[in-house]
Amino acid sequence: MTGPSTALGDRRSLRRAFVASLSGTSLEYYDFAAYSVAAATVLGKLFFPSGDDLAGTMLAFTTYAAGYLARPLGGFIFGRLGDVLGRKKVLVYTLLLTGISTFLIGVLPTHASLGGFAAVLLFALRFAQGVGVGGEWGGAVLLSSEFGDEKRRGFWASAAQIGPPAGTLLANGVLALLAAVMSAASFEAWGWRVAFLLSAVMVIFGLWLRLKLEETPVFAKIAERGEKPKAPVTEVFRHEPRALIAGILVRICPDVLYSLVTVFVLTYMVTKLHLSRSEGLGAVMIGSAAQLFLMPAFGALSDRINRRKLYIIGTIAAAIWPFVLFPMINTKSFVMIAIAVVVALAIHALLYGPQAALITEQFSERLRYTGGSLAYTLASVVGGAVAPLVFTALLAGSDTWVIIAGYVTVTGVLTIAGAVLAREPKVTESLTTPEKVSQ
Repeated sequence: MTGPSTALGDRRSLRRAFVASLSGTSLEYYDFAAYSVAAATVLGKLFFPSGDDLAGTMLAFTTYAAGYLARPLGGFIFGRLGDVLGRKKVLVYTLLLTGISTFLIGVLPTHASLGGFAAVLLFALRFAQGVGVGGEWGGAVLLSSEFGDEKRRGFWASAAQIGPPAGTLLANGVLALLAAVMSAASFEAWGWRVAFLLSAVMVIFGLWLRLKLEETPVFAKIAERGEKPKAPVTEVFRHEPRALIAGILVRICPDVLYSLVTVFVLTYMVTKLHLSRSEGLGAVMIGSAAQLFLMPAFGALSDRINRRKLYIIGTIAAAIWPFVLFPMINTKSFVMIAIAVVVALAIHALLYGPQAALITEQFSERLRYTGGSLAYTLASVVGGAVAPLVFTALLAGSDTWVIIAGYVTVTGVLTIAGAVLAREPKVTESLTTPEKVSQ
């Protein structure tokens, strides 16, 4: 069987696993989103002062990209440990690493106090964040899906997918509230730090949930049969390369679209259209709130119809929408901006909701943590890591949004190729051997 039925774990364990998966990824993407918003608004001035706001923002996005570039390292380290030691233990480690790194960013001195060394420390902490997130996703997906009914894998695996919009919503909400209740000078001086310091409370809650969990039934059975891999990374590259390539490609366009809407659009509105950051944050918050419901809904929908076909439909929409998004934003009307962003994030939900199930079911049970983590994190390097930098550079070089929209379309072509390459195994098919996956 590709996954356990609910008979392998009672309903209470299933609910706990779903909440633990959701809350853990929410925390880690809260951390990531807090940095994303801060990078687009204040970090360039505080850590990379140059007198050129656009140049400072690009440098802040370079540090932003470090979090993505670090993800493969987290995928290698924690993915391997997750298939050898178990899902539960590793997810405690990733939570601590990301939470502590985020808290330290909140107390980090700026360029005014430490000079260039402040930027070095910011880069290091951002890198540590990325390592933690790189190891989190693969385990969080398995935590909920391996307790759940395999016939509803799309829905149960979507628990981890709800984390990014939940974290984004919370981070944007906190930063928007802080910006609203204090002066711009106070927010720039210390207000932004509060969002990072709050992660300490969230880490404690997440640890409490995860420490109460049992190991997933799937991993327990693998351990009982003595089938834990000794070199899971090597086995993935040797026996399951098709699954890995497909998993990487299906991630690229959703990552780029998400970076465009939640990160770059804020910069575009502030630097190009001279609008306030609060309008962009408000639009992203509305879209993220909608995603909380859309992601599990689309995950459940992918259990009823062909998952790959649904994914291709979503990718086509993602490749086209930027050509509508920018003209709507250029109206400078908040209503139009909000509609443009909400639709973009709804398209992202159509892709992201089923994505966890689509990627993890490519791999055998004994290699799922490693394989899923590698696909997720390697795609982040060529997708989300460079996207804000590419967007900013294209805008500076061409002074038009059309080429930016075209870039998203190119990534859509790659993702469609990945969906075509991917396989959609039958529910009753056993995936416990690499040979069956690679057929």
